[in-house]
Amino acid sequence: MATKEELTGIQKAAILLIALGPENSANIFKHLKEDEIESLTLEIANTRSIAPAAKDEVIEEFYQVCLAQQYIVEGGIQYAKDLLEKALGVEHAKTVIGKLTASLQVRPFEFVRKTDVTQLLNFIQDEHPQTIALILAYIPAKQAAYVVSALPAEKQADVARRIAKMDRTSPDVIREVEKVLERKLSSLVNQDYTIVGGVDAIVEILNSVDRGTEKHIMENLDIDEPDLADEIRKKMFVFEDILTLDDKSIQRVLREIENNELAVALKGTNEEVQNVIFKNLSKRLASMIQEDMEFMGPVRLKDVEDAQQKIVNVIRRLEDSGEIIVARGGGDEVIV
Repeated sequence: MATKEELTGIQKAAILLIALGPENSANIFKHLKEDEIESLTLEIANTRSIAPAAKDEVIEEFYQVCLAQQYIVEGGIQYAKDLLEKALGVEHAKTVIGKLTASLQVRPFEFVRKTDVTQLLNFIQDEHPQTIALILAYIPAKQAAYVVSALPAEKQADVARRIAKMDRTSPDVIREVEKVLERKLSSLVNQDYTIVGGVDAIVEILNSVDRGTEKHIMENLDIDEPDLADEIRKKMFVFEDILTLDDKSIQRVLREIENNELAVALKGTNEEVQNVIFKNLSKRLASMIQEDMEFMGPVRLKDVEDAQQKIVNVIRRLEDSGEIIVARGGGDEVIV
C-alpha cells in the first residue's frame, strides 16, 4: 500500500469511506454526483488492504481540514490560520488551509455574510446591477432579500433577472468584484468556474421579500422575460408549502378544487400533507377522496404534478385577490 504522501485524492477518499463504515459512507454518497460515486465505488472495490498507519494519517488529515473549515466559519480565514498555526505549526497550517481552499471551495464573499445588511446595502446599491446580482447570488437569501427590497424600483427586476439568468461566473470576474469589497479574500477563490445564481437562487430570494417587492419584480419579468417569469413562478410556492397555510385558508382553497383533481394531487405527496388536507375536509368527503386514491391505481408523475400545480395556481390567485395570506419572510402587514 502506498504511503499517505503517495496517495491520490480519490484513494484517500476511498480509505476514509472504508474507515467510516457502510452506513456513514452511504449517507455521504447521497450528497455526491453520479460520476463521483462511480469513481469512489471503483476505488473502494480495488482497495485490497489498508495499512493501519495510512488509515490513521488519512483520518487525521480529514479531521484537520474539517477543523479548519469550522474555524473559517467561526471567524474567517485569518482566525483559522492563527489557530491552526498554534496547534500544528506554520508550515502544516499552511498546507491544511491550502487543501481546504482547493478542495472544499471556500465561497467567495464569505466576509459579506457577516456584514450588517444596512451597511451592505449602502455599499452596493449604486453598483452596476450585474455586480449587485453576483454578490446577492452568493450571500444568504434573507440578506439578499433585504437588499433587493431596498433597491430602487427600477433596479429590482433588473437585478432579479440577472440572478435568475446567471450560470457560470469566471474566477477573474469574481476576484475583481471581491477586490473592491475585500482584498483579503481575492486569493482564495478556487480556479474552477463556479456555478452560482440561477432560477432556484432568485426563487429563494423572492420567497423572502415582502409581497409588494415580489409583485413588482414579477410584473416586470412578465413583460420582459415571460418564459423566465413562468419558470420562477412555478417554483415559488410548491404544493407541499400548503403546510404553511392556516386552516381557514386551506378550506378556502379546497372549495376551488375538484375532488378528482385533489385525489390525484394527494397521490404523490407525503402523509403530513395528506393529513392536513383531510383535516380540513368533512369526514365524509375525506373518506370519499381516500377511497378514490386507493381505487385509481398507479398514476403518472406528470398527472400528479399537473394536478398539484393547478392547486398552487389557485393558492396564488387567492393570495393576489387578498382572500388568503401566504406567510413569507418579508415585511407584509399583519391583519388582525
